[in-house]
Formats: sequence, structure tokens, C-alpha cells
Amino acid sequence: MAIDTHTTTAPTTTTTTTTGPGAAAPAPGDERLTGRAKLVLFVLCAAQFMVALDFSVLNVALPALGKDLGLSQSALQWAVTAFALPSGGFLLLFGRIADLYGRKKLFLIGLALFGTASLLATLAWDPASFLAGRALQGLGAAVIVPTGMSLLTTTFPEGPLRDKAIGISGTLLSLGFTIGMVLGGVMTDTLGWRSTMALLSVTAVIVLALAPGLLPESRTPDRPRLDVPGAVTVTGGLLALIYSLSSAAQRGFGGVDVWGTLLAGLALLVAFAVVESKTAAPLVSLPMLKRRTIAWGNVGGLVTFSMMSTVIFVLTLYLQETLGLSSFQTGLVFGVQGVASAFAGSFAPKVIGRFGARRTLVGSLLGQGLFTAALLAVGAESGALVATVAVSVASMFHLGAIISYGLTVTSGVPDEEQGLATGLVTTTQQVGITIGIPLLGVLATTQASLFDGVRTVLAIDAAIVLAAAVLVGLGLGGRTKKA
Repeated sequence: MAIDTHTTTAPTTTTTTTTGPGAAAPAPGDERLTGRAKLVLFVLCAAQFMVALDFSVLNVALPALGKDLGLSQSALQWAVTAFALPSGGFLLLFGRIADLYGRKKLFLIGLALFGTASLLATLAWDPASFLAGRALQGLGAAVIVPTGMSLLTTTFPEGPLRDKAIGISGTLLSLGFTIGMVLGGVMTDTLGWRSTMALLSVTAVIVLALAPGLLPESRTPDRPRLDVPGAVTVTGGLLALIYSLSSAAQRGFGGVDVWGTLLAGLALLVAFAVVESKTAAPLVSLPMLKRRTIAWGNVGGLVTFSMMSTVIFVLTLYLQETLGLSSFQTGLVFGVQGVASAFAGSFAPKVIGRFGARRTLVGSLLGQGLFTAALLAVGAESGALVATVAVSVASMFHLGAIISYGLTVTSGVPDEEQGLATGLVTTTQQVGITIGIPLLGVLATTQASLFDGVRTVLAIDAAIVLAAAVLVGLGLGGRTKKA
């Protein structure tokens, strides 16, 4: 029997089909994970870890990749942008399709697509074939991320079990980014850049082999018509927005195409809001966005992801360009950060259980902002130790924010709307990762002194996070309920 997806958060439950023998999931209130539940969690977390790894594992390999395939320095950005466009642009659409037609089914399709695309990128013979592989990887990720999160939240009942599951998932998500930076450098130096893509292909095959017999199927009991106008406007708007900001990260905001796509993206998102207010079966329920937990939870998520990605970007510049550290030494700094994040992930669910997800979110943002400000103590000639300690502690609070904002947004949402809620969570995550560097990181590289530019960015970054902590705290209200 498949793991029961029934929860107590809504009167209507998802439809569940049998996928194989095994024990049922623990009942709500039982804090123990059964052996089968642990395997399900492993599969879902492995898939999320794989996608997170893909975001960073290729970064340090770009110079070697460019020389091998003949990609110019200016064209290397497309190795990142080709993945970011579909992975961010199609999240909401695939999250809703999974709600309607089966989350497990879409999850398996996404894994197969991601693995095939990774193989194409591994065997790429010219820039076009490589970029095609990267784009298909991004499309696969856009399927895996929201369906994987929906399967997690519908499999594990709201309460301690879900807190624990999302805590583990958030820890591995953070570790995926960090490990990718270290692993990418080691694999590129020893095995070549193609090994980074081959690793992703092998991981996808392993997860795909385990998933069919473990994961339960779930979907909404009825199948309303897909909101095609909403899908077109939100997907087009997100694609244009991500393209413009990714281009700005490389060339600044001076290009006509950057401003043109930025304005087009914003116009399409406004049109999306209008469409959703008038359609009978919206892709995103506007009343859902009016819930304080969903609106302010996503604000917190957007800030924590965008500002921490900016910190990592400017610290990489500072450690290598200002202090002269090698890529390997820089990777070790972020390796310490990864260990600290893993440590934070082990006790974050207990903190959330004690203080509630909302309070933990606000407190985590405050901690992230304060320790980002502590990075201003680094010097022009020394500061690696200060940077290591401060960014590691800031990342611990960052991980607390990741876990608590995911719980804040998805708690109390009916199973039939979990795809919508988790689609918003993952879209916030992807957009946050994308917009931070072009909005702030460019300040570090355009000033006369890189060190002064880094300090300017860190100061603004800390101020934004601290301001967000205050606003999110006020927005969520001072309720004592642990939710």
C-alpha cells in the first residue's frame, strides 16, 4: 500500500493510488518516520539536492567549458541563463498541471527529462547542443521542484513530521548549492567539466529507478480546466523577467533589450493578475495570495534567497580578487558554510516546534541580516577568517528562514491546493536566486575599488534583510499560535 496522503488540513483529500507494498505513513501527531517514509523522503530530497547541485556545480567549470566548446567569455552567461529561464518560468504551470493530472506522474517525467538533458550536456559537441541540454535541464527542474515539494507536503501530515521532512529537504537544498561550488572545482580539475554534467545524469537515473515503487500518486479529486491564459501570461512574464535580470547581471541595465524585456515581463505579470481575477479556475487563487501567511511568507523567502545569493557572489569576488585566495581555498570557505548549514538544519525543526514557523522566520531574517552586517568587518588585506565565521553563521539563520518560510506558506493549505502553494514557494526561491546578483552584485563590479564595492553591497544587503524582518513580523502579526 502506498503512503497515505490524507492530512487533516482540509475536508477534501487527494486521490491516492497504490504503488507497491509498504507500511503506511505515521498518523498525524506521530513524530516517528517509518522505514518506508524515510525511503520516500530520501527519494524526494535526492531529487531536490540534484537540482540544487545543478545550480552551482557548473559555475567554476565555465572557463574550461568555454575553451572546450568555443564559447566566448561574453557568451558563457548563457550556460547559466539557458537553465534559469525555463526552471523559473515554468514552475507555476507545472505545479498546477501536477495538481490536476498527478504529481507522481509529472515528477517521473521531470526526472527522465532532466537525466536525458544532462546526458546531452555531457556529450555536447558544440555550443548549440550544450545550451539545448542546459535548457532541457531547466525544463526538467521546473517539473521536479514543485511536484517534489507537493509530494512531500501531501505525504507527510502537517505538524512535527512535516516540519522534520521540510527541515531535511531545506538542509539538503542549501548543501546542494554549497557542495556544488566545491565539487565543481575538484571534478573539473581532475576529470574535466563534462564530469559535472555526467554526475547529474547518473543521479537522475538512480532516483528514477527508486521513485516508481515508493512514491504515492496524488491529485485533486476533480479536474477543472487548465487556466491557459493565466499559464501563458505568468510563464511569459517570468521568462521575460528572468531573462532581463540575468542579462543585467552580465551587461548592466544599459541595454535596450534589458529594459524592453523587463517592462514586458512586468506588463505580462500585471495581465496575469487581471486574468486570474476573472477566471473560474485560476492558475493562482488571488484569495490565496491575500492570506497573510502566504503573502508575507513569500516576501521573507524572496528576501532570504536573493540577499544570500548576493552575499555568496560578492564574497567569492572578495576572497579571490581582493585577498588572492585560490578557487580551492575559496571552496573550502564555502565548505565550512555548508557544514554550518547542515548543523542548523538538524535543529531547525525543534526551534520551529518551540517558537512556531512565523516567529522562526522573523528571527532567522534578523540573524541573517545582523551577520551579513558583521561581514563589513573584513579588511582589504585580511579577513578570510572573519568572512568564514560570519557567512557561516548568517547561512545558519538563512537555512532557518528557508525552512520556516516553506512551512509558513504551506501550513493550513488544503491538499488540492498544495501544488499552487508549493509552486509559489519554489517560484519565489528561483526568482530570488535570480534577481539578487543583478540588482546588487553589479554594484561591486562597477565601482573604482572592488573592495569598496563589496562593502557597499554587503551594507545594502544587510539593511534590506533587517527591514524585511521587521515588515514580515508586522505583516504576519503578533499571534502566539505556533504556525
